[in-house]
Amino acid sequence: MRAFRIAYDGRPFHGFQRQPDVATVADALLSALRELDVPLEGDTPPGYAAAGRTDAGVSALAQTVAFEAPEWLSPAAFNSALPAHVRAWACADVPDGFHATHDAVERGYTYALYAPEVDRSRARDGARLLAGERDFHNLTPDETGTVRDLAVEIERDGPFLEIAFRADGFARQLVRRLVTLLEAFARGEADRDRIERVLDLEPLDGPEGIAPSPPEPLVLTEVVYPDVTFRVDDEAAASARTVFRQRHEQSRSRARAARSIRDGVAADIADQ
Repeated sequence: MRAFRIAYDGRPFHGFQRQPDVATVADALLSALRELDVPLEGDTPPGYAAAGRTDAGVSALAQTVAFEAPEWLSPAAFNSALPAHVRAWACADVPDGFHATHDAVERGYTYALYAPEVDRSRARDGARLLAGERDFHNLTPDETGTVRDLAVEIERDGPFLEIAFRADGFARQLVRRLVTLLEAFARGEADRDRIERVLDLEPLDGPEGIAPSPPEPLVLTEVVYPDVTFRVDDEAAASARTVFRQRHEQSRSRARAARSIRDGVAADIADQ
């Protein structure tokens, strides 16, 4: 059994988990294993499991997949059959019976909230109200696994609030709905009573519900396993740094183009 750390840009994908007729991260991984002639049982290698099922548009630094792998399958070898925006970069040999989903004791997500005018101290006040062991059933469509012991840290990085969430697991859309609630609190659009109502056992329905924030600023940044030490593959890590530096530069260029259009429209309006 071997576990692999996988980084990916989630924007081109309809989430991690396989779905019919749409591209997913799992499809990319399993297609690469087939191309590399890794032994499979049906569609997956023996023992195959992943740490998390990220939503459509969500990216990852530390997604983890584990399965029975041949000795030669290093992260660099894995990358040779993967698309450029999906990169293995570290691995660890793990015991027989290891399960990438169930053996994780903590997961971490980070959301980059563009909020130049939002007060960080008020956002932190909201985070303190949400932290601890809570039933988050009003912040997810899931009906099980809603009780979590949540930690939240918020730092200012230029115009962004970097919001880091840690827990033993996360229900679907929980992080993105937490971001919506935190942003509303930080802007003064929600108060302590609103947060307490969201955490109440009574369901929130219809217009009272909390919608998820956009998925693109969210990254799965950490998955923790007891007594598992990942070895960074230098070649694979260098490839990942190159790929994601290029994608970062491309994104900045697209943002610059959008800004030029915005400024040009504003100038034309001012001249009329």
